Amino acid sequence: MSNRLRALFIDHLSIPRGKYMPASKIGDASTRFARATFGVHYDRDLLLDAPHAKVREGAPDMELRWRGDDVRTGWEPNTSIVLGDLYDADGSPLSLCPRGALKRAVADWEKHGLKPMLGIELEAYALQGGEDGRLRPYDAPGGGVYGTGPFADPMRINDVIWNKALEMGFRLDLITAEYDSPQFEYTLTFDDALSAVDDIVLFRQMAREVALDHGIILTFLPKPLSELGGSGMHINFSFQDAEGKNALATGEVGGPDHLNDLSRGCLAGLVHHHEGLAGLIAPTAGSYRRLQPASLSGYWKNWGGDHRSVTTRVSGEGGAKARLEHRMADASANPYTACAAVLQAARLGYESGMNLPPIETGDGFDKVDARTGTAPNLRKAIHDLQADTALVDAVGRELVENHAFMKEREFRKTRELEPDALLDFYVWFI
Repeated sequence: MSNRLRALFIDHLSIPRGKYMPASKIGDASTRFARATFGVHYDRDLLLDAPHAKVREGAPDMELRWRGDDVRTGWEPNTSIVLGDLYDADGSPLSLCPRGALKRAVADWEKHGLKPMLGIELEAYALQGGEDGRLRPYDAPGGGVYGTGPFADPMRINDVIWNKALEMGFRLDLITAEYDSPQFEYTLTFDDALSAVDDIVLFRQMAREVALDHGIILTFLPKPLSELGGSGMHINFSFQDAEGKNALATGEVGGPDHLNDLSRGCLAGLVHHHEGLAGLIAPTAGSYRRLQPASLSGYWKNWGGDHRSVTTRVSGEGGAKARLEHRMADASANPYTACAAVLQAARLGYESGMNLPPIETGDGFDKVDARTGTAPNLRKAIHDLQADTALVDAVGRELVENHAFMKEREFRKTRELEPDALLDFYVWFI
């Protein structure tokens, strides 16, 4: 029986913010926070001119509301947990709320009689403290791609994470070692968009906190170790129609030879908005050390079939498992905002009947058909985002204005000091 509630929202920097409250709040309830939270940076710098954060207007309240049905058992003893939606002091939905942006994206697709379904893959590195007090890679010398068992995870941290996930009711698809040691992948089962992102948000925080209890820092940063590969957040999506069938499927076989108009429109939209998307879904300075040619990272403005060097991959599976996989995002992005942006870019392509460019035929290493990639750095990515007015309006203009301001300041901090100037702050939050 829980004797307290932990109520959370995920802010503009993908940081969980919340409060512990008494058990009387386990039900339909609310609490208040300072709206100026949306003007705070990783290093706790309060940016007074952050758009729509109202820092100079007295830092007024915003309200976090939740439904009792959304309260679930947490991973801490005697503690329930819930994610809520943010509202302005006048009771209207807060324009800066990332969860609200995802809800709008879902509603926009529902106008077409389609229900977005998501499956999210997270990659993370495990770090631990050394005798000198500095963080170093978790000692897993037997780790390697698709590694399992004690050679890949000597302390069996992932066993603890798996068992806690089952206790909480998460539906895990897999946990495995990734290409570089000590890197791991975590994937949850497909679900409706909001439930899928709620689950990945809570799973990510649970995994980090459970690992910390065992002396391990699990970081989902895109490039925490310069000499090793990057970590992504792959966004797989499909749609259910009114009959509950997969609207992307044309039969039991998938792949680029079996695309319907919906698939083509989504692919075209994602290619068209490639540059603008980066500023929202790869939103830290380190994101652009990961997004490089020949890195399997979603750098190129292209699409393909079962091809890990393209940005949007068409699954070879058909029927109920037909899906598109967008591979650019990393988990320094707010998962609500990132998924909203991908869904909105896909919708814009579908609604406007954009032409789908030719499929990528290159190998992604020595030969690439695509001639355009993502921006070389965070500042240029934000400029590309601001120039993509259709995507900005679809995701939410005030949210993007606040985001762009904060990320311009982040670029300055990392450029004027050093590339890893915020790394210590990033590691503890992401």
